Amino acid sequence: MDVEALAKTKIGRVFIRWMGVIMESRLRYRLFGPLKILQGAGIQPGMKVLEIGCGTGFFTVPAGRLLERHGSLIAMDILPDSVEAVSKKVQEEGLSNVQVIHGDALDTKLEQESLDEILIFGVIPAPVLPLKKLLPEMHRILKPGGAIAVWPPSWVHRSIDGSRWFQYVGKQDGVQLYRRADL
Repeated sequence: MDVEALAKTKIGRVFIRWMGVIMESRLRYRLFGPLKILQGAGIQPGMKVLEIGCGTGFFTVPAGRLLERHGSLIAMDILPDSVEAVSKKVQEEGLSNVQVIHGDALDTKLEQESLDEILIFGVIPAPVLPLKKLLPEMHRILKPGGAIAVWPPSWVHRSIDGSRWFQYVGKQDGVQLYRRADL
């Protein structure tokens, strides 16, 4: 599925606009506070983290703050409008440890074994992110012992846990954690 092409259609633009309103609503912040979810993911100062599908930046700014100046966050989205909007938020917040990039999670172009953790928060993997292609790429870019954090929990759990790429660690504050398997 070509998400970028879909986003350029009238229906796609309307859908994305409404999703943005929902994603940034006060109700969402009240029900699903980003800090609690990020803490469930085990984000610590000094880590190097990739956020897949940063969308409106709901998790981006709080994650950048949690990582502090010695950590770094790469916020990636396939939609140029999302990259532009989140880049503006990051700049307004003065977060020099956050880089917002336009990219595809199936082929990140990131350095091998360069990340401590990958956040897959609020991203529905299939059909946009087929797990058979996503998991090997995530394994490639994570350091040995690195982790994937998935929220909200869903059917994706079975696919990740059943793969040879990752091992289930557990669930904390609604976030499912998977450790990179040694192959």
